[in-house]
Amino acid sequence: MQGKVVIITGASSGIGAASAKLLARKGAQVVIGARREDKLKQLAEEIRAEGGEAIYQLLDVTQQADNDAIVQLALSTYGRVDVIFLNAGIMPSAPLSAMKTDDWHEMVDINIKGVLNGVAAVLPTFTAQKSGQVIATSSVAGLKAYPGAAVYGGTKWFVREFMEVLRIESAMEKTNIRTATIYPAAIHTELLNTISDPATSAGMHALYEAHGISPDRIANIVAFAIEQPADTNVTEFTVGPTTQPW
Repeated sequence: MQGKVVIITGASSGIGAASAKLLARKGAQVVIGARREDKLKQLAEEIRAEGGEAIYQLLDVTQQADNDAIVQLALSTYGRVDVIFLNAGIMPSAPLSAMKTDDWHEMVDINIKGVLNGVAAVLPTFTAQKSGQVIATSSVAGLKAYPGAAVYGGTKWFVREFMEVLRIESAMEKTNIRTATIYPAAIHTELLNTISDPATSAGMHALYEAHGISPDRIANIVAFAIEQPADTNVTEFTVGPTTQPW
């Protein structure tokens, strides 16, 4: 971990912020991006106060130019990129009959296109240096169908498929790009705040209150994946509380 340059999207809170703090404590140089500059600034200051290394940049993952810019920031500051953690996402779940079509399109833009844009930004660097690691946050909804999560789950199934093909193609092309896909269950983050359907929101809040666990648990998995030897690829992790069968 020491000295590795790690880009983290969706880093202003939750899993992204917890991962940034842990990786910095372990010696990584973290480059954090999200849409809320005040949160990024505060997080970077907290990391530096603990003796860690962090820089930040405003990042809208739906914009290719923003993704390109944060990769260039990492390269211009540290001279390399070792890992990108594609963590930005939203979960405005609702029954399809609620016709939350704006939410559908926003999930596709952030949860799918955000991953595509991040990989497009970093893949030329990883290919040229013949090393690198892409980590992505999927969901247990990317492994199993849940009522109310048709579109959200669909975006997370996409992440699963995309990351597996990236792994296979990297092996075929001998570019040595490692991948890891994480499937969180009930994790205490701000995702619940993106649910606009009242009944779904109430149900999800009750579920998370009963079974939710800390985003630090996911940060531990991110660190574990990065710390594996360069010739070792650990590709999938399902993480959830033991109190609920996911």
